[in-house]
Amino acid sequence: MAHNVTSAGRLLDVLPLFHNDFRVQLLVTSTGSSAFQAGIGELFGELGLPVLPWAQALSTPVDLAISASFGGQLSRIPGNLSVLSHGVGYTKTLGTPGSRDAPGSREPTFGLSPEWLLADGEPFVDGLVLSHPEQVDRLRRVCPEAAGSAVVAGDPCFDRMLAARTHRDRFRRALGVRRGQRLVVLNSTWNPEGLFGSGGRDILPGLLPRLAAELPADGYRLAAVLHPNIWYGHGPGQIRAWLDEACRRGLALIDPVRDWRQAILAADAVVGDFGSVSYYAAALDVPVLIAADGHGKLTPGTPLESFVRHAPRLDPHGPLRGQVERLLAGQRTPADAADGVTSVPRASARLLRQHFYRLMDLPEPSAPALLEPLPLPAYDPPRRTAPLRVRTRVEGTHVRIERSSVSSYGARGDVHVAVHEDTRDPADLEAADLITRDGRPDDPRLGGWREWTGDVLRGYPQCAMAVFVSGPDRCAVRTREGDVFRLSAGTGADLDPAAYASSLYAWLCAGGRVPREGALLRVHAAGGVHPVCVEPLTPHSRSATAER
Repeated sequence: MAHNVTSAGRLLDVLPLFHNDFRVQLLVTSTGSSAFQAGIGELFGELGLPVLPWAQALSTPVDLAISASFGGQLSRIPGNLSVLSHGVGYTKTLGTPGSRDAPGSREPTFGLSPEWLLADGEPFVDGLVLSHPEQVDRLRRVCPEAAGSAVVAGDPCFDRMLAARTHRDRFRRALGVRRGQRLVVLNSTWNPEGLFGSGGRDILPGLLPRLAAELPADGYRLAAVLHPNIWYGHGPGQIRAWLDEACRRGLALIDPVRDWRQAILAADAVVGDFGSVSYYAAALDVPVLIAADGHGKLTPGTPLESFVRHAPRLDPHGPLRGQVERLLAGQRTPADAADGVTSVPRASARLLRQHFYRLMDLPEPSAPALLEPLPLPAYDPPRRTAPLRVRTRVEGTHVRIERSSVSSYGARGDVHVAVHEDTRDPADLEAADLITRDGRPDDPRLGGWREWTGDVLRGYPQCAMAVFVSGPDRCAVRTREGDVFRLSAGTGADLDPAAYASSLYAWLCAGGRVPREGALLRVHAAGGVHPVCVEPLTPHSRSATAER
């Protein structure tokens, strides 16, 4: 039973526990109780299971009904009911003041107080799945009538992440994170007090362009994980429209249902708020900066509330690069957040299937209970179409390079401007020193890379170099003087090929010349040295015939 896409995500976690059992027929329904209904129909369509209208579900006897929310008339379900949490336990306050709850709390905890667990004074949930005895203790204090339904069965969402930790490098490569780059993931829950909130507390819209501008393009990759209620409440198209500038500067928008866990596993740092994703990240030993603490929206004394209260804070009005660098360089201490997520790590599949089959009064299958591995996301490298200011310093064949939307005040080095041909403002191209493009070298629409580079130099007389990126480790360039070069990554190099071209441009401007047999540049960026092979393709050019 899906309240919305958020709760449906947790139900997808446990769906494999019923695979290969011909005794079990699966049905799905939407309670219609959430204001965020978008996306549920598409999700049900992908499952390919029979969909019951809610009214029919209320009149259909079932052996087991599973929900990951308390939305809807759950007490009317004709069958055994099990309820899962769709976050890190039950931690957020929601309701009217004055109810019985943990000491110091003014409002009841959503899902863990009489308002949600009792109907006409009686418990109606047959199995309340909790991940930790701490939650059982709170339940006994605030709603002892429902304590008999508590089942400590772990956290399947976290268990899937634990099982996928060995694939971290694959997830990073899927996001186009290169060697030496740091992946910074921003995440927001859907409350008005969240990082992507509303009104005067809405931090993210101002934060994203500044992060994209202050963090060097080759040193950092940015991604955003937004709560499904944000994603589907406003619509994916609206989110992309709002964050268009940040995406043009290299931000990746992560699918909030299928790929958010992989992004957290891949992250070097998380900038988040009081939502569950921040706590999951900390439990995986990822450094977290809290940019929005929820202003009392968390139940006092819960592990998540304690974590948010003690986690380092982001100053959204101060320089951002230094704060991120200090977080990454901070002294690592063993994370205790994992202890608060679940008391039975890696055991949720076994415990949940045992619980579900007991409610169905059905013997368990003999095969082991297993969850689905996290899938490998589609390849999504950054595509920066906003202009980049490139600061360089040349020392022999060594080129130090830093590309960003703005140049650091007082930084040393020469500066040139590199602009992607798909920049939003055509005036950017009129001022570009380098114009870049990415695509297949045989793309008939462009006439091939040779024709495209010639067209660019004819169309923009101030442009000194046209750069065609044809793969993750190579590009072809044509200079204003008519020289044509192929640039490719040497052993151990791993940078955006457009950075190779900027390095060559700086080197040539400093008096460098490419001999007939080619040259090897050593590009310093992203905390490493990247050898770049420069091969001349014009046999009698001035650069090719000159001495090294």
